[in-house]
Amino acid sequence: MDIDKTMLRDIHLAFIKMHILYHAVKEEVFGIGLIKELKRHGYKLSPGTLYPTLAKMQLSGLLTCECRTVQHKQRKYYRITRAGEDLLDEVKEKLKELYDEIVKENDK
Repeated sequence: MDIDKTMLRDIHLAFIKMHILYHAVKEEVFGIGLIKELKRHGYKLSPGTLYPTLAKMQLSGLLTCECRTVQHKQRKYYRITRAGEDLLDEVKEKLKELYDEIVKENDK
């Protein structure tokens, strides 16, 4: 059962990363805003999970980060990079292909 939970967590994390890139291509994003948005999609994420994910995506060159003070608090804003856009485009193609194969195939 632990292997199933680990695999499901890995898949959810991949979806979360795609959500982050998707929203970052539309506008700059920040941690708490992403947590709220991801919650709308059924993901219950703690800052302890999200912020390391954002940091890894930044280190991988998918996001850039800018710190600003908002209401006397430091807030990190993230924007997608060209590499992030390229990855998002590639994943969109793969998701469409997978959707067509798994979901549309079962609808026939």
